[in-house]
Amino acid sequence: MNRDTIVEFILDLFAQRGAEEYMGESVSMAQHMEQSAACAVVDAAPDDMVIAALLHDIGHFVGDFPIDSLENGIDNRHQEIGAKFLEPYYPSSVTEPIRLHVAAKKYLCAVDDHYFENLSSASKQSLQVQGGPMEKAEIEIFKANYHHRAAIKVRLYDDDGKVAGLDIKPVGSYREKLESLLLL
Repeated sequence: MNRDTIVEFILDLFAQRGAEEYMGESVSMAQHMEQSAACAVVDAAPDDMVIAALLHDIGHFVGDFPIDSLENGIDNRHQEIGAKFLEPYYPSSVTEPIRLHVAAKKYLCAVDDHYFENLSSASKQSLQVQGGPMEKAEIEIFKANYHHRAAIKVRLYDDDGKVAGLDIKPVGSYREKLESLLLL
């Protein structure tokens, strides 16, 4: 795979794997990621944030673990896998919020008492598999990362991207943004 084929590969991944169930949520994997991107668009986020929201769970598609691993108590590290997969093709403004979106959930659970209450059941379950809320030392490390604010935004788009029956743009409508952000 190279710069000339990565966008087509991503679109094919969505076509081949997008209909898979998303951890017991009321939307498929593709719908979830497309809705997350739609949330970023509504928020007038820059293109790199829209694409980070769109691709934040791509690690579920390209990793070695089955899609239901988190449901079965196995941390599939999809955030790391997805970011690593995209790094040769996209800037850190796309890949780092993807890498940190699980850490952002753990952070928000640690610093905001109401955040955990509003998580979906599946997100609460996966939080436990992913290590639970951050401890104080983890919070400081997370906040020191240049991309932590962007990761929090992607996390919030992720949380909002779980609405059954929502009519949104399909992944193909993001082709131009996917292509324009490619590293030279």
